[in-house]
Amino acid sequence: KMAAAAGAAAAAGLWSEVNRCGQNGDFARALKSVNKILQINKDDVTALQCKVVCLIQNGNFKEALGVINTHTKVLTSDVIAFEKAYCEYRLNRIESALKTIQSASQQTDKLKELYGQVLYRLERYDDCLAAYRDLIRNSQDEYEEERKTNLSAVVAAQSTWEKVVPEDLGLREATYELCYNSACALIGQGKLNEAMKKLQKAEELCRQSLSEDSDVTEEDIEAELAIIHGQMAYIMQLQGRTEDALQLYNQIIKLKPTDVGLLAVIANNIITINKDQNVFDSKKKVKLTNAEGVEHKLSKKQLQAIEFNKALLAMYTNQADQCRKLSASLQSQSPEHLLPVLIQAAQLCREKQHAKAVGLLQDFADQHPANAAEIKLTMAQLKIAQGSVTKACMILRSIEELQHKPGMVSALVTMYSHEEDIDSAIEVFTQAIQWYQQYQARTNQGCCVFQPKSPVHLSLIREAANFKLKHGRKKEAISDLEELWKQNPKDVHTLAQLISAYSLVDPEKAKVLSKHLPSSDTMSLKVDVDALENSHGATYVRKKAGKLTGDNQQKEQGQGEVKKKKKKKKGKLPKNYDPKVTPDPERWLPMRERSYYRGRKKGKKKDQVGKGTQGSTTTGSSELDASRTASSPPTSPRPGSGAAVSATSNVIPPRHQKPAGAPATKKKQQQKKKKGAKGGW
Repeated sequence: KMAAAAGAAAAAGLWSEVNRCGQNGDFARALKSVNKILQINKDDVTALQCKVVCLIQNGNFKEALGVINTHTKVLTSDVIAFEKAYCEYRLNRIESALKTIQSASQQTDKLKELYGQVLYRLERYDDCLAAYRDLIRNSQDEYEEERKTNLSAVVAAQSTWEKVVPEDLGLREATYELCYNSACALIGQGKLNEAMKKLQKAEELCRQSLSEDSDVTEEDIEAELAIIHGQMAYIMQLQGRTEDALQLYNQIIKLKPTDVGLLAVIANNIITINKDQNVFDSKKKVKLTNAEGVEHKLSKKQLQAIEFNKALLAMYTNQADQCRKLSASLQSQSPEHLLPVLIQAAQLCREKQHAKAVGLLQDFADQHPANAAEIKLTMAQLKIAQGSVTKACMILRSIEELQHKPGMVSALVTMYSHEEDIDSAIEVFTQAIQWYQQYQARTNQGCCVFQPKSPVHLSLIREAANFKLKHGRKKEAISDLEELWKQNPKDVHTLAQLISAYSLVDPEKAKVLSKHLPSSDTMSLKVDVDALENSHGATYVRKKAGKLTGDNQQKEQGQGEVKKKKKKKKGKLPKNYDPKVTPDPERWLPMRERSYYRGRKKGKKKDQVGKGTQGSTTTGSSELDASRTASSPPTSPRPGSGAAVSATSNVIPPRHQKPAGAPATKKKQQQKKKKGAKGGW
């Protein structure tokens, strides 16, 4: 009994210590006291709970989860559900955390808060939005601002990743977090200018909020602003201001922020700017995307985009095997996605395996008919690159959902015209017009009012008629022209074309139609012909008629005579031109081609000057050895001084030696000196 009483007293003292340490936030010391309590009673539920809380507060989530799993009989799900789910959440076991929350018998407010976070990480945004709305509606505490911030983050994610038009939550954007989330939602809608203004406001609010704390340094503020600046740079990149975006991205990287997710996104965006240029820089940036924990910080689409860019970078750096490996992995993860197969096809084209690339694309189109249109467009592009225009046309015409589109019709007609296949081009027009006729028939079915042809339909008919007329197919153009005239009987241009076409086929019909042409009186336009002819830009200006007076006529004649007397300027003659001497008739020929050319004269200079280094001669080296002379100069001669060679020496130094023909050279030098500056050495 005495031992039990002593143990109880010791436990009471330890519990007091635990309580005091908990209030002071000293959880490491509290943990020691809890462990002592558990030595007294290892199954104490309260002590076990306190131990788990202390471990969580110290960041030891794995150890805390181990304690919970070890004492499952004592720590049931009702007792420790929140702590277990929180540990699983922090250890990135999101699915397990969701199961733990859902299996709890009682859904406390803490569990509901954690449930919203788990749904956000699982990208179940609709459920997450409903959970936060319920929390905001049924909670009244100091954390209301944080819940609204999380709610706005969910709306921003929906707008960005699911392209859902965000609803107005009516939140007062009083904090920089709310402004930032609002800007992200605007980016998802493509409202870039508005988003930039929101980010600028968020930056201002962030500076104001942090500057109030005296312990926060300028570096801390810049680190907090890094994510806002990163989003600003992203907007610049979307707007085509790549230089500004790149500069801001690099500034953020220099700050070395601790957020690995932010660094990975910025590095990825820089790689997309570099493309196939500056691949060395891109290779360095890829390392930032491989940092530990990145996969838990980014959404699935962000991670997928990073992997796509890694595969493209491998292709640009000629790492064919790595490119194939990455693209194959991406295709296995997302079999219906277009980009992996397009990257594989691009790599095959770089290896000059165009046929294999087309086959790969064809297999994908057969397996995924929903994405066949995009794939077939790529196949057609490859065929055009190979010069197989006709095959490219066949591929394009197989895309049924695009056959009637004006852009597709225009492309096919242009390509067939290039191949001089006019019949196929006309067939393309005919099929497109028939599609619109069938569509109109379906639209008019059950309607008591006749619906007119759409502008696109009429435009196709007109283009078809013009094309046929241009290529001499007037008979085939008649039906199109009649249809156009029927839709607009006041169209004189179409009527004129129709009459021209009928004149070759049925002249009588042409005469009948010509009666519908307006009379010349109604066609006359009130135009000032004189003003038109004399206007700026007219190719012909009519001279004003009228007789000239005698004086004016004489002036005009005098001016004409002066103009006639003008002579061409004489060409400039050379300074040494002598009119008495007959010019050389061969002066226009190169010197080598002239009859009197005898080649270069061989002088003595060539024999005397050596082919060695500067100053060397053909004289023997022994003769030039100054050490063998009676006396040698003590030092090198100073510039401008006289010869420093001894008077007893008969040998002339190499630099002062005169080659043959030197006197003439000397005279020239003297003449040049006279013309030059006054000063000497």
